[in-house]
Amino acid sequence: MKRTLIALIPLFSLALGCGAHGASVPVPAPPKLDARSYVLIDHHSGRVLAERKPDERLEPASITKLMTAYAVFDAIRAGKLKLDDPVTISERAWRAEGSRTFLEVGKQVPVEVLIQGMIVQSGNDATIALAERVGGTEETFASLMNEYAKRLGMTNSHFENSSGLPSPTHYMSARDIATLSSAIVREFPAYYRWYSQREFTWNNIRQENRNGLLDRDPSVDGIKTGFTETAGYCLVTSAKRDDMRLISVVLGTPSEKAREASSQALLNYGFSFFETRKLHDAGTSLQRVEVWKAAESPVDAGLRHPLHVTVPRGELGAVKSVITVEPKLIAPLATTAKVAELRVQLGDELLATRPLHPLKAVAEGGLWTRMVDSVLLWFE
Repeated sequence: MKRTLIALIPLFSLALGCGAHGASVPVPAPPKLDARSYVLIDHHSGRVLAERKPDERLEPASITKLMTAYAVFDAIRAGKLKLDDPVTISERAWRAEGSRTFLEVGKQVPVEVLIQGMIVQSGNDATIALAERVGGTEETFASLMNEYAKRLGMTNSHFENSSGLPSPTHYMSARDIATLSSAIVREFPAYYRWYSQREFTWNNIRQENRNGLLDRDPSVDGIKTGFTETAGYCLVTSAKRDDMRLISVVLGTPSEKAREASSQALLNYGFSFFETRKLHDAGTSLQRVEVWKAAESPVDAGLRHPLHVTVPRGELGAVKSVITVEPKLIAPLATTAKVAELRVQLGDELLATRPLHPLKAVAEGGLWTRMVDSVLLWFE
């Protein structure tokens, strides 16, 4: 039985067909900001476009509420909580320090109202009420927040409370905040809309979103402000222009004006000098690979998730993909098996590395196929 042994071809280069994009634009250094720490990332590719002390552990203030929201959203996704579920406001929630949604002790308030109070008004009372509803106590909920941080790879974050009140062991890093923000945008698009809500009214009290960039920049659709005397003025911002979404995190600026100006400067820098494109969809065949002892071979291999890259403007045409096929693949193979590796490069710079998997499970062939391939494998 004669087969084309695609797996024996170790490498090949694939032009991405981006077309002519003109001369590349020189990329200057990022703007200098009056902030303790900051980071700017592309949401789809994850590429860092600007940073200063992105892994320093700092007091996050109300940026903490992003993790509270993530845990609440996940409880809703899992069916443990519904938007119209009533939550009884405890005395602890009612007595919360700092920003308030003006809840009344003993009253029942729907989950959706509390979420808006937490996101739009940054109400500590609404936040604690949600934490108690999901975790039983705020202390238990903080442990849950730390578990989610581990899952998301947030290695420089630790939570002691749901609202962001200062504590020596309550901290986040700018990079972790960007990771969490990107996860919220990606996993909970139906709930992310609340981060662009301009105002919120409860008990006949109208309360405005503190994120001034929502009014200044139409591409901005979130995300969260934070402030304490010790943390300074903080802002996490997400903006989308065309198909490119950027997330900026600015921590420890001296004023509300400074945090907005710094965030705007980062966003303008990223959108001006970089561009992001989706190179490959999930489930699309990128390579045919030979599988020994299989019922059918070769088989199609592709990505399990879409692949985006971010490069300096004008450089997309120079991006190359290189695929390395794994040697001696033998059936059966599940769709989780790695059968090849995709490397995306811009010159000598490695932009991304991803495994390729069979697009459908590869079954074993019949007795004759297995016998013949066993003999041929002796000569490999």
